[in-house]
Amino acid sequence: MVLKKTNIEEKLEKLKAKSNDSEHILDTVYRILKEDSKERDRIAKTLNGGRSAITNQFDFDLLESHRIYHIDQIKTICIDYRLRFLDSKYFKSKIPQEAYSKIKELEKAHNTELKGFKIVAPSKLFKLDDKDDPLLFAPIGNNYFYLIHKWGNDLHPLRKALVWPFKNIVNLGLLVVLISYLCTLLVPDGLFSKSGSSTEFWIIFFFMFKSIASVVIFYGFALGKNFNPAIWNSKYFNA
Repeated sequence: MVLKKTNIEEKLEKLKAKSNDSEHILDTVYRILKEDSKERDRIAKTLNGGRSAITNQFDFDLLESHRIYHIDQIKTICIDYRLRFLDSKYFKSKIPQEAYSKIKELEKAHNTELKGFKIVAPSKLFKLDDKDDPLLFAPIGNNYFYLIHKWGNDLHPLRKALVWPFKNIVNLGLLVVLISYLCTLLVPDGLFSKSGSSTEFWIIFFFMFKSIASVVIFYGFALGKNFNPAIWNSKYFNA
């Protein structure tokens, strides 16, 4: 049986469907931005020394609601699949010509110059040249982003399961306990004593747990690894 690869755009769309009514999202976004724009501009100018926050002036009548995502939805997907959501300037792989064409089409249709682009992709794509499902977004404002283009291959179908231990320390601890238990079961009965008692089993388990946990901790500190919630929007390699 061949497992279907994971399409991040589809996962985002399903997540949004659970939390929002897509038919009314344009009205919701427009209302929020209209009510908040004056206060947001005033505060942004104060905080940034006269520089306004990066938003794009889209024509809401031309936007497709299924391409609008809130930052919380993007964050959830990034954490679940260990992806990063960073400014496009940190993206080291090649952005396809189709993305440039779609940006030009949007700028022409909305009569604006788009800026503040962000990309969702695995960490390695912000450093190495590879082919894993990047998504290009442009900010609308008030933590909403518009999906411009998706390219490359879909993610491995088991990626969510493979990165599950890195979601938080509880998941990682459960994995270490499970591996320790399985390794203990592989030790032949009576290897260290003539009577294979339950006490001997748990002593071996404790030894296995300490050994595996030490390797995991050393690996984490040595390579500067961190859990998914801490890296999803970090531009630092060792975040």
